[in-house]
Formats: sequence, structure tokens, C-alpha cells
Amino acid sequence: MSIINKIKKSLGWEVRRVKPQYDLNPIIYSQLKPLRLPLILIQIVMMIGTLGYVYLEDYSIMHAIFQSAYTLTNTGFGALNESNFRNETIVFTVCLMLSGFASLIFAVGIVIDVIANGTLRELLKERKMLYKIARLRRHFVIFYHNEYTIQLARQFRENHIPFVVVDSSDNIEQIAKENHYPYFIKEEPYKELAFLKSHLSSAKGVISLSKNISDNITLIASVRLYEKELGRNPFLIISNAETQNEKIRLKKLGADKVVATPSLMAKRISAMAIRPDMENVLEEFLYKKDTPIDMEEIYVNEQSWIVDRQLKDLRLRDILKVSVIGITEASGLFIQMPKGTTVIKANCRLLLVGSQKGIARAKRIINLTKQPEDI
Repeated sequence: MSIINKIKKSLGWEVRRVKPQYDLNPIIYSQLKPLRLPLILIQIVMMIGTLGYVYLEDYSIMHAIFQSAYTLTNTGFGALNESNFRNETIVFTVCLMLSGFASLIFAVGIVIDVIANGTLRELLKERKMLYKIARLRRHFVIFYHNEYTIQLARQFRENHIPFVVVDSSDNIEQIAKENHYPYFIKEEPYKELAFLKSHLSSAKGVISLSKNISDNITLIASVRLYEKELGRNPFLIISNAETQNEKIRLKKLGADKVVATPSLMAKRISAMAIRPDMENVLEEFLYKKDTPIDMEEIYVNEQSWIVDRQLKDLRLRDILKVSVIGITEASGLFIQMPKGTTVIKANCRLLLVGSQKGIARAKRIINLTKQPEDI
């Protein structure tokens, strides 16, 4: 640890590491191994040339290095004492020129072979992407690319939610470019390697969107095991299901939220059919970016100043234009449209409706341990 980092740690400042959890450098170095032979060969020829000119022409070391360099690279003569070379020196120079030409041609061939036939270019691109992902915090990792992923990525971009897409498709780079995925990884989603490359340890949650339930089951189990290995707070795991039975199974296996696509579509169509004049209120107010109305559930911890106080004491509607439309108690009981005299208990959740700015401020106020002076 550097002195600067030690000072930051002693002062309690956060020291963030931007180094990826998976190091590609050993693989990149293995790709560069073929370049060692031509580089060593060129150095040996340079050393032989330098020693030869020191012995044959009594050059100084610097002059011998200079003479060897432009002889080896065939860049020209006339800078030193070539016109007065002895026959032995002329033969030595010719051999050095031919050796230099052969060494350079050999080196160029190796470089072209490494670049054209190897995976060095792809590895360098991947390493650059890993360093970008390593800077993310509280992001979502979306596993499996399909039409669900495309739509979800669009919503996340509009709401400025960071995310990484992980898929094993060979053309994932082209897919990411077409669908504007800012961060992506080509890897099998259920492998620990994918977790390391996507910087899952710093993520807020995981979203598995495979249409195959076995893929979702495998991923959920793998993420929960990885979570235990890290010893961190549980990930928020969201998945999709094609049937209600699959939804129940995925929840039992560890998914926090499961969206059954046919059931969700049926509910939305039913709502539109029954109340067509509302013109899809959820899409208009909850799913659009910068909507004037937002809804969020806020947890009330035991240290909050609002515990054991009446709802009207918060004055959220008067001060922040935010309304409490529901309270979920610790026992699971839901109170809809609570009265102002309702007492707020610890570990309950308040369902708030209002502007995004108002809800954000209400969240800060609710989590305070002391009552603010303006309330």
C-alpha cells in the first residue's frame, strides 16, 4: 500500500480500486511470447556488431553502437569512418547488414503472425472494457441477451442506471454496438469468471432474462453461492418466467423478484380493456423518464426519528408534496390509504407517491435519527 493510500485509510477516506478482479495480463503476455525470440536475436546481432567495431576499428563504445545500429537497419553510411575500413571490417559490415536484414524480416513476420492469427487485439479490447467496468458501483449485471434485454437496457439508459450485459454469443461486440450497451462481457453467464469480469462483488443486483428456466435456475444458484463466498449483503436477484409455476419455483430457489411475462401482459391488457380512457397510466407516470409523478417504497429503521409518531407529524404533503398511500408493517400487514393518526412502527415500509425530487428528500428525512428543525 502506497503512503498516500495509507494516509487516506488513516483519515477514513474511501480508497477505491479500479483494477479489475480478473487479470488478463498473463494471457496477453502469453500472446506476446513469440516476440521474445526476434528481440533477443536483434540484441545479440547488435552486441556482436558493437564488439566487432571496437576490435576492428578501435571505435569507442558509443561510436560502435551507432555504427552497428545504422548498419543493422541499412539506413545508410557516411557518418563515421566507413571510407577507411580495412578489408576485414568491410566483410564484417556486409555480414552484419545481411544478418540485420534477416533479423528484421524475421521479427516483422512474427509480429504480423501474432496480430493476424492470435487473439491479442481482442484481449486488449477486453482488458480496456474490464477496467471501465471496474469503476462501476451499485450497478446491475444483466445475464443473457434477447429482446427483453434490449428493452430493459433502453429503460436503464434513460434512467441513468449503470449496467453490464453478460452473454456468450460470439458476436456480442456487434450486438452491444447495435443496442448501445455501454458495458458488455463475452462469457458463459453461470461461470465465476463472468462474475469476476462483470465486477459482481460491487453490484447492486443481478437480472437473469433467459427464456430457458434451467438457465435462470443455474444462474440464481451460482449467484447465491458466490454471495456466500464474498460474505456480503444479499444481491437483489430479478428473473423472468414463462409460467406461474416457473415463477413459484424461481422464488423458492432464491430469486427476490420474478416477472411472469404472460401473466404481466394479461394484466396490462385487462387494465386497458376495462379502463381504456386511462391510456396506460403506469407507462405514462411510472415508466417514463423525468415523470412528474413517481412511486417508491421506503424502509423505516429502528433509529429513525419518525418511529412511534403519527403520520401527520411528518408533514410530507405540506413540505415536500409527497403522500403516503400505503404502509407495510413488519408483520406483512398492508394498510392502504392510512389516516393521519396512524402510528408508524419500526421496520415498516412506507409507500410514497410524489415527484422524484420530493421522494428523494423524503427518503433522507425519514432516515435521520433526529427530527429536522423545519418539521
